[in-house]
Amino acid sequence: MKRERDEQDDEASSGDEMGPMPVPDSQVVKKKRKVLPHEKIYLEHLPSSNQYHKSFMHRDIVNFVTVTKTEFIITTSIDGHLKLWKKQEEGIEFVKQYHAHLVPIVGVSASADGAMFASVAEDGTCKVFDVVNFDMINMFQFDFTPASCCWVHQRGRAISLLAVAEKGSGTIRIYDGRGTQEPLYVNQKVHKTTVHILAYTDVYDTVISADESGFLEYWQPKEPFDLPAIPGMWSFKSATDLYEFKKSRTAPTSITISPNQTQFVTLTASDRQIRVFDLLTGKMIRRYDEGLQAIQEMQQAGTAVYKVEDMEFGRRLAVEREIETDEAACRCMNAIWDESGNFILYPTLLGIKVVNVATNKVARILGKDESSRWLNLSLYQGSPSKKGFTTAAMAASSNPLLAEKTARDPILFCTAYKKNRFFMFTRAEPESDRDIFNERPTREEQTIALTSATTTKNAQSRVAKNAVVHTTYGDIHIRLFPEHAPKTVENFVGHARSGYFENVLFHRVIAKFMIQTGDPLGDGTGGESIWGHDFEDEFSDELKHDRPYTVSMANPGQANRNGSQWFITTTATPWLDKKHTIFGRAVAGLEVIHNIENVKVAKSDKPMEDIKIINISVD
Repeated sequence: MKRERDEQDDEASSGDEMGPMPVPDSQVVKKKRKVLPHEKIYLEHLPSSNQYHKSFMHRDIVNFVTVTKTEFIITTSIDGHLKLWKKQEEGIEFVKQYHAHLVPIVGVSASADGAMFASVAEDGTCKVFDVVNFDMINMFQFDFTPASCCWVHQRGRAISLLAVAEKGSGTIRIYDGRGTQEPLYVNQKVHKTTVHILAYTDVYDTVISADESGFLEYWQPKEPFDLPAIPGMWSFKSATDLYEFKKSRTAPTSITISPNQTQFVTLTASDRQIRVFDLLTGKMIRRYDEGLQAIQEMQQAGTAVYKVEDMEFGRRLAVEREIETDEAACRCMNAIWDESGNFILYPTLLGIKVVNVATNKVARILGKDESSRWLNLSLYQGSPSKKGFTTAAMAASSNPLLAEKTARDPILFCTAYKKNRFFMFTRAEPESDRDIFNERPTREEQTIALTSATTTKNAQSRVAKNAVVHTTYGDIHIRLFPEHAPKTVENFVGHARSGYFENVLFHRVIAKFMIQTGDPLGDGTGGESIWGHDFEDEFSDELKHDRPYTVSMANPGQANRNGSQWFITTTATPWLDKKHTIFGRAVAGLEVIHNIENVKVAKSDKPMEDIKIINISVD
């Protein structure tokens, strides 16, 4: 019996493995992928174009753009001008302009109902506007310098309360927007340093404020300025994530509360972090890192959402570093919500990102093909043709007229770094003449234009209409366009006649894109114009990068930075329109272009063997 039992034990031990076993496949719980119901419908109510549809001018750099609940758009510029625009069935219409301040505007705010608007400036003034009647109804002259402002009254309230923070201290004064210079309340207990951001939720009658030291606070706009007693709202700040900014030694640049007022999003210009908080609990539920180090690493690894050409990426990186030192530009940057509260939109180096907060994914990037760096955003998602109420029967009907009236016309309004324009992104393709000149040119601009016209007239004798580029691979015949780009052709012809291009390499060759030359150093970093300095772009609506063999000027990704380098495209490149001056097209020797295009190149896109220009003859 013992031998039999031992044999059974041996058989059992030989068939079983010692130690823990992995979980059987049938018991593995697969993580469900998060899905936002009706995401497609939400996205249809947002702009989708890669390029802006239209832009309008101010006389100076535009710093803030605000869309109100009353379907007005209000834009301000650093020279103190304020413009009101009204949303129409198609686009917007200019309404009125005020020279509201004599110094830069530092803060603006629209009331929750869209009826009131206020602006504060560095000279201690505050101007109050009745938006619907586009009238300035009040003005304050403070004995302190304001840092920010915000309307802090609930909808339908008789008194319009305006909170204004003092620069240099933590004091916040609350005024009657239609009243006198005397404040109704003075709050000195919440903050110790300058409060540069104020946001208000009218559902909870609560102000969320941030100071320059990184403290985020909740308080009610009435004495004793305590934390509101609301079910579900945090009681102890230590149980929240509101110390996040203090811990990271940063301060938010903007605070935007979601339309359903359950969350708020912050953007921090110093570290390029976007954080999403639950409003009641104060817990951080999302964080997105748009810092330069993270962006560079993703660019190098090829894991970025949108891959930018290395030269263009370098240009954008330089702009980012310049913005870091520009306090006024940083103050304008913000992140905003869509009407559903499921998407946030914020400006980045790559463009304007539209992020699905529910699924934690980038839904789309707006303006990624543009050279501008977007800063301040505001979103319109209404139906401009819709008037009155919509009944259930009307909504359920298939009447095409009703459907047309309720059609959405989403527009994202935004400003750009050092631009005296504000831009509109829609769901439509950009117009050919999308930059509207709605301002008269100054006397200085008229003088420059007159001088340019005289120079153009004199330059006609120094240009040519044809050129032959003699290379070590053969001849390329080019037809020049002096009538469209007189200064560019003059520069090209001047260099050709002086022998400047002799023995110059084709230093950058990218198959199915272009071949580039014109740099006497041969590495893409040299070359200058015949005048010894950069000269301006010359764009024409009649010339586009819509076909191969287009001859254009190369530049470092910045406007009006033309020198001596130029390139010939080998395919249609429409994204280069209005970025590179077209001054000719190759009409013969096309096989030479393709032979150069197909040579072996190094990682830097430089051909492995030298391909040179022998000389260029012009007539």
